[in-house]
Amino acid sequence: MKISETANKNHEELFPDHKSTLKITDPELVEIFDNFAFDEVIQHGDLDIKTRLMVILGALIGSQTLSEYKVMLKGALNVGVTPIEVKEIVYQSVPYVGIAKAYDFINATNEILESRGVKLPLDGQSTTTPENRHEKGLEVQKSIFGEIIDKMYESSPENQIHIQKYLSANCFGDYYTRTGLDVKTRELLTFCILLALGGCEPQLKGHIVGNLMVGNDKKVLLDAVTQTLPYVGYPRTLNAIACLNEIIPE
Repeated sequence: MKISETANKNHEELFPDHKSTLKITDPELVEIFDNFAFDEVIQHGDLDIKTRLMVILGALIGSQTLSEYKVMLKGALNVGVTPIEVKEIVYQSVPYVGIAKAYDFINATNEILESRGVKLPLDGQSTTTPENRHEKGLEVQKSIFGEIIDKMYESSPENQIHIQKYLSANCFGDYYTRTGLDVKTRELLTFCILLALGGCEPQLKGHIVGNLMVGNDKKVLLDAVTQTLPYVGYPRTLNAIACLNEIIPE
């Protein structure tokens, strides 16, 4: 088996002049993976290269695969994903994976950006204040999920209502209201983070509905699942497809 011309071309676009040590130590595996991930999979779907790299980065955070994240981050920057977009991808992951799992990715992102001459901190992207973050977050939450948010508040036991308020103010008010990425992109990233994280199928189904509400149809979601497959594996891919088919039957 040889690495196809298409796979070599797509790989070179992301990683110009990259010298792979695995080509020396594990040539058969590299041939299998590169032909699959950089040729066969890329041929499927209509995601542009920036979106493809962004959803892969989100999935790598969800998978907690820091080394591969560093590699793909460099490729993402090489094809035009901006420093602000990269930072916002990591920030968007925080309410879903938790700061403990996002921490190393934040530091790795900073190191790579600074190595490329990017001055940190970047321009601020926050649009809310401590006074209006709940109001603004609830507004975004309802724009994505509709009247179910009111029902969640109404049905919440008194000793758990603070979690609903945290979701509105923190998850949505602190993160979804930020500039740098639009809500449509944030929902697609959230879908990919959750599918890679695993064990979050109820939330994954909720965000499938959310993606539909903001304009990411089943084709877009299937395209995203397909592009993350080489990095997250078949079990989590098949789980995500099962959730998709339950929410949006064929």
